[in-house]
Amino acid sequence: MTTPTLGRLITAMITPFAPDGSVNLDEARRLAAYLVDTQKMDALVINGTTGEAPTTYHGEKSALLKAVVAEVGDRAKVIAGVGTNDTNHTIGLAKEAEDAGADGLLVVTPYYSRPPQDAIAAHFTAVADATSTPIIIYDIPHRAGTEVAESTLISLTAHPRIIGVKDAKGNVASSARVMAATGLDYYAGDDAMLLPLMAVGAVGVVGTSTHFSGAGTRVVIDRWLAGDHDEALRVYRELLPVYTGVFATQGVMLVKAGLAARGFAPGGVRLPLLPASAEQAQTFVAVLDAAGL
Repeated sequence: MTTPTLGRLITAMITPFAPDGSVNLDEARRLAAYLVDTQKMDALVINGTTGEAPTTYHGEKSALLKAVVAEVGDRAKVIAGVGTNDTNHTIGLAKEAEDAGADGLLVVTPYYSRPPQDAIAAHFTAVADATSTPIIIYDIPHRAGTEVAESTLISLTAHPRIIGVKDAKGNVASSARVMAATGLDYYAGDDAMLLPLMAVGAVGVVGTSTHFSGAGTRVVIDRWLAGDHDEALRVYRELLPVYTGVFATQGVMLVKAGLAARGFAPGGVRLPLLPASAEQAQTFVAVLDAAGL
C-alpha cells in the first residue's frame, strides 16, 4: 500500500486553556511536540471536535494553528478543522488555514440545516474548488444530523483535492463499498473501529484516545500492514478498553482529565461542556493505568 498523503496515525488534538480561559499556546506547542515525538503521530488535527472548535473564536483558531505548525510542522503534517454549517464561512476558514501552513483540511458535513445529498456534494465541491489543500471529508451522522451517502462520496472522488474520509458512520459494510469503488484514504473516526476498518481497506485513524495510546496504535497499524495480523489483534485488544473508555462521556472531557493526571496542563473545557467528574476522571485514569499508559 502506498503511504497516504496525510499519514496513517493522526490525533485530533485538544485545545489547552489557561486558568483565565484563554487558549494556552505554550501548552499547545508542548502537547503537539509530545504527540509527534513520543506518541509517534504522522499528523495532528487542530480545531476539530476534540479541539472544542464549536466554542473557540476565529482569532483563537488561527493563533493555535500557527503555533502548532511552527512547533511540529517540520516533522508532521498539520490538518486544520475548518468545517461549519455555512459554506462561505468554511471557505474563509480554509483559505486562512492554507495561509497558516496547514497541510490538509478536515471538513465536516454541514450540520443542523440537514441539506440533501446534492447540496452536501455542492458544499464539499465549493470548498475544494476554493482551495489548493487536500481535503478529508468528516462523515459523522450522529453529530451532523445526516450522513454523506455512499453515492455522494463516490461522486466526490472526481475532485482531485478530495482525498479522504474520516469515517464515524459506524457502518463497516457501507464504508467497505466506498473504499472498493474509490481511492479515498479512509480513517477510522472512532478509535475502536481502527482494526475493523483496516480489514476492509482503511489506511489509519484520526484518534482521540491516541493522546495516550498513540505509540501502541502505531504498533497495531504497522503490524497489520506487515501481515502480522495476530500481533496487531493482540495489541488492539489490549488497547480496546482505552479506545472505548475515552468515550464514556464526551471525549475531550476525559482526554483533558487524563492529560492533567499525566503532568500536562490542558485546562478546563468551555460550556456547554463541563469538566469530567472526579469519578469519571478516576475511572478513565484507571483504564490508562491498566493498559500501561
